Amino acid sequence: ASVALVERDLFGGTCAFWGCMPSKTLLHAAAVRACGGDYSWEKASARRDYMIVREGRDYPDDSGHIKGYKSVGIVPVRGTARITAPGRVSVETKEGPRELEAKDVIVAVGSVPKVPKLEGLAETGFWTNREGTSLRTLPKSIAILGAGPSGTELAQVYARFDVRTVLVSPRQVNPTDHPKSSALLAKILRGDGVDVRENARAQRIRPRAGKGGAHVVELADGSAVEAEVIELNVGRSAAPALATLGLENAGVRYDGGDFLPVDDHLRAAEHLYGIGDCIGHELSTHLGHYEGETAVKIALGDDVRADFSATPRAVYTDPETAGVGMLLEQAKEKGIDAFEETADVATSAKGYVSDSEGHVSIVVDRANKIVVGAFIGGPAASEAIHLAVLAIKLRTPLETLAQTITAFPTVARVLGGLFAKAALAIR
Repeated sequence: ASVALVERDLFGGTCAFWGCMPSKTLLHAAAVRACGGDYSWEKASARRDYMIVREGRDYPDDSGHIKGYKSVGIVPVRGTARITAPGRVSVETKEGPRELEAKDVIVAVGSVPKVPKLEGLAETGFWTNREGTSLRTLPKSIAILGAGPSGTELAQVYARFDVRTVLVSPRQVNPTDHPKSSALLAKILRGDGVDVRENARAQRIRPRAGKGGAHVVELADGSAVEAEVIELNVGRSAAPALATLGLENAGVRYDGGDFLPVDDHLRAAEHLYGIGDCIGHELSTHLGHYEGETAVKIALGDDVRADFSATPRAVYTDPETAGVGMLLEQAKEKGIDAFEETADVATSAKGYVSDSEGHVSIVVDRANKIVVGAFIGGPAASEAIHLAVLAIKLRTPLETLAQTITAFPTVARVLGGLFAKAALAIR
């Protein structure tokens, strides 16, 4: 198939330049520093700039991505796209309008940070993940609003590089994760010096009203925090890009919501597909990859459907947290006769040798004798979780999982022990 790829900013997107790659690079530096390693911010910043191809310049260079696309026959077009009719896309480029025609169009416009309606916020010059992952000079203090994966990861980076950090969340830390994982994250961040404010909501901001010109964030409980910088991590939306894309010209009834509705074939309309952040399933690079591959297969005639039942999630703090499938409450809400088994990482061999704490939990479907959820908080959680990902994807019988050999000492072995325990419980 002939392929054109349209992008108005950087080819490679948020993950490569403002998200996953720079944040994980900084997290690695922070972890080395926390272990007593000689890792200055200057070194960490330089390594991050290398990763996002920004050495000696103000903005990342995506020419390597473009070269790679061209090498496999993809036609990259830099500009702003608008659908003008089914199968027709007009692109405003620096050289003028360019018209594209195709049987199938895939919408992958990503998402942007949400900006809450908060009194005083606009006057603060607030940051989002872009500034948070690309800064070259550290502020003295920062208040992060929102404690999801991005907020918690960057909070740990800042704190470990001696920035006074406040993390404000209207619920618990990383609220969609397992409660034990959320509690572990909050404890670890506090241990790093982060002022974690859970069940706290920002009510208004008084710009430059604090000591030394710091911004004052007033919370709903009557307390307040001060910080030189305000960073937003309160969610993301694809609405700004979707609203100007001309979806109506392709037969899509877009209602102005945060995300583009699609069916289980990832179709928003005939021959129009949505993938990645803009459809709002899970805002992660690995899921975007899967959705892209699935949409292409469908467009080329394969009779496949998107299956999100075994989508892994991970937070790359030190230690990490990860999960896949359903929490116990979610399984019960679906009518599953489910139960949970949990193990303490601290009392495992892996916990002893690495001086680590955390948990491993699995959710089991008693009737079908399969695992429907797994959650880990501890060292290498993002790696160990894939044993459960495959188990859920394949609906592997618990007895088979219980007989699977796992290396010692690992977190995966703790997971294997839970499989064996659950298998005994339902015999």
